[in-house]
Order: sequence, then C-alpha cells, then structure tokens
Amino acid sequence: MDYSKMGGARPPKNTPKHAEHNAYGSNKTPYGKKDPKAALLERMKAAAKKDK
Repeated sequence: MDYSKMGGARPPKNTPKHAEHNAYGSNKTPYGKKDPKAALLERMKAAAKKDK
C-alpha cells in the first residue's frame, strides 16, 4: 500500500484561528513601543490597593 497517496497534508496544529486585534506589529501596538517599567509598577500598585 502506498501511504503517500492517501490524501492531502494535514493542517498545522496549535495555530490560532484568527489574528489578535492588539497583536504586536499592528496599529494599536507597534513594534518597539513598550510601556516603561515605572508605569507598569504604578498600575500594579493601584490594582493591589484596589483589592484591599
């Protein structure tokens, strides 16, 4: 039996079904645009204070 003639190739697995709307490289989040670490720490502190 020639298994190479059994059908088409299988599609790749574990690939997303759609592109994310805020993926890196898009208009909303272009490459090279990162929030400063200080801003991240402020957001984390505010969220921690809000939970208390």
